[in-house]
Amino acid sequence: MRKGKIIGILALSLFLTPVYSNGQNAKKFYKAGTVFVEKNAYADAIVQFSKSVELDPDYTKAYLARAKAFELTGNDVQAAEDYKRAIVFMPKNSDVHYQAGRMLNRVGNYVEALNMLNRATSLSRKNLLAYQEKVTTLLALEDFERAYQVADSAIQLKKNPLNYYNRGLVAEKMENYPQAHKDFSSAISTNPNYIDAYLSRARIEVQQNRLDVAMNDCSKALARDDRNIEAYMIRSEIYVKRLEYPNAINDVSRIILIDPVNADMYVLRGTYYQDFNQHPNAINDFSKAIDLSPGNPEMYFLRAKSYEEILDYKKAKRDYETIGSLSKYDGEALRLKDEAEQRLFEINRESVKPAISIIEPEVLSGYTLNLPLGKDEVLIKGQIKEESNIMSLHINGSEVHYEKKDEHYEFLASVDISSATEIVILVSDIYENESNKIFTIKRTEILGPEIMIVAPYSSDNGEVYLDNNEDNVYVEGKIEDESLLKSIMIEGVTASYRPDMENPTFSATINIMNKNQFTVIAEDVFGNVSSRTFILNRAGIATQENPMGKTWVVFIQNSKYETFASLEGPVKDVSLMKGALANYQINNVITKQDMTKEELEKFFSIELRDLVRSNQVNSIMIWYAGHGKFINDVGYWIPTDAKRDDEFTYFNISTLKGSLQTYSKYVTHTLVVTDACESGPTFYQAMRSVPEERSCDDWKATRFKSSQVFSSAGYELATDNSQFTRTFANALSNNPNACIPIESIVSQVTLAVAKNNQQRPQFGKIAGMEDENGTFFFIAK
Repeated sequence: MRKGKIIGILALSLFLTPVYSNGQNAKKFYKAGTVFVEKNAYADAIVQFSKSVELDPDYTKAYLARAKAFELTGNDVQAAEDYKRAIVFMPKNSDVHYQAGRMLNRVGNYVEALNMLNRATSLSRKNLLAYQEKVTTLLALEDFERAYQVADSAIQLKKNPLNYYNRGLVAEKMENYPQAHKDFSSAISTNPNYIDAYLSRARIEVQQNRLDVAMNDCSKALARDDRNIEAYMIRSEIYVKRLEYPNAINDVSRIILIDPVNADMYVLRGTYYQDFNQHPNAINDFSKAIDLSPGNPEMYFLRAKSYEEILDYKKAKRDYETIGSLSKYDGEALRLKDEAEQRLFEINRESVKPAISIIEPEVLSGYTLNLPLGKDEVLIKGQIKEESNIMSLHINGSEVHYEKKDEHYEFLASVDISSATEIVILVSDIYENESNKIFTIKRTEILGPEIMIVAPYSSDNGEVYLDNNEDNVYVEGKIEDESLLKSIMIEGVTASYRPDMENPTFSATINIMNKNQFTVIAEDVFGNVSSRTFILNRAGIATQENPMGKTWVVFIQNSKYETFASLEGPVKDVSLMKGALANYQINNVITKQDMTKEELEKFFSIELRDLVRSNQVNSIMIWYAGHGKFINDVGYWIPTDAKRDDEFTYFNISTLKGSLQTYSKYVTHTLVVTDACESGPTFYQAMRSVPEERSCDDWKATRFKSSQVFSSAGYELATDNSQFTRTFANALSNNPNACIPIESIVSQVTLAVAKNNQQRPQFGKIAGMEDENGTFFFIAK
């Protein structure tokens, strides 16, 4: 018997030992959790408390501690659940019921919260916190009568500011404004720093149009907290009632400074701007609100209203259409049975005409449709807004099918426009309200865009001249088209351009390694596409550094005249000069032939300026070969369309100077050579002595600006065989040195011309252009 009892006791001890051990471990995890709470490590604390209740599911203290930790991490749902678990073990604890009700209030479960709080107050009639929390619950449930009774009970327990404030809130909801005002005043009298009470009393005073008193309460609130948003809000309402819109706007602006991402404040300020008739400012605020809260249709509606006020109907319509896409309606609720439709037919009779709109193609101002030339058929997609059912729809006399959507009708029709000049849409509803809308057809061009490259320089035949061997090249160009551009691509790279600008410039950096050409593809908004391939010419890449920098030569070769004698000399002379320059570091040669006056003016004032700027040209020589005139000390180049004895039709080379001055800031060295006539004193500043020949080693001569002109009588003397050009070319061809300055060429040309008894050439600086005593060198390759 004794032996059997011992065995039984041992068995019982083995059974009880794990239970005892689990209890000890649960307390251990609980204590660890409290340490984490003290260190504000709430997430770690929750882990410890969770382990504690896993080991001991009846450990009430762990549930309460974990609930508090959940609350501190913002997880109110879990906090409420833990308080409810604790109630299982503490069913008569008023405070735990209060805590559970408080958390349920936070998560919006007001019905269950009320049950918890009712239990809390029944367990302890003096649980003031439970009464106060219950007021919040009943306000949320809009049970104002009971809320007032509970608030009154709280005051009976303790006459403190919060209890008076709570009863004031309930009285305000019940529209018992005298009682609300009295309670808010009682709250303030017991706590003069009770800001919420000041603001609630101010609301009631505004309601009763006691604006001065309300303003005083707002001022007291702001004196205690100058960043109180509600105080500024109420004060702005007071200013609006006083029609003091600038002050109201300023108060909302202060709120925005405090809370810059509050979309509602931008809406409020926008409405104030609307009332103050400052619609551009209103639009800005509504746009900001839309950026912060893009799914709110009210903001689009308000902005559309301001767009209408400034007559921007296109943007207003766009906002209204956006509202339609954001709004949701129950279409099934609008589908009435046949009998109901018959009963309501007359009751619902209306006189509003159907509203017709075309969605595709785009409708421009003045109800105009842009349609391509040669197009015989167009697909019309549109909408009809109509309160009633549609009876018929016709486009250009033909009946069209339509479909009823939730809030409008839609139609899609193919319309013959081969001989039409307009689209006429006629629609009538079941009440015989009829709308007739006419859209004018405007035929658009069908030609593809014209593509031009500005930099690097491109010849008329599409040859692009490179001046370096880099793998990547910056391309700049221009598009000419009657329409706006949809896209510009260069070798698969999207070019940068302004899509809202006609005839835009474009640019892109592309890779040309191992390539001998690149292609530009441009498409306009009407789908017209053009592509142009440009050949890469690397022949002009300099093999050594040129102290003159990037150097260009421009030849103007006028030979075929309308009223003057045609010349063969300019063609030969330009060819001779090109051959002579072939051995020098010239990055690009531009040849312009038989130019009219308009072409000369446009080339020098716009085209060459843009080319020089875009291609970063440092030195430029402009050579003119053709007829010239020297009249009243003024030199003229003769355009091919010039008329004899009509000075106005000549190209005044002083005009050339004006054009050169506009891009002199880009160019270091400018040399104008005119083998046609004297340049005249307005263009030419004569040298006082024989020009001093400059040294190639003179760094100042290449780095300092020069603006020089070298001119001869040339073709004005009716000669077609220019000694001037021959000697100039020979000087270049026979030069044995690494470079030759223009002064050396001038000396040789002047001597040769003088031997032939021809008029002495003139060399000097261009009057009025910046010259720092530099000079123009021709650098040999």
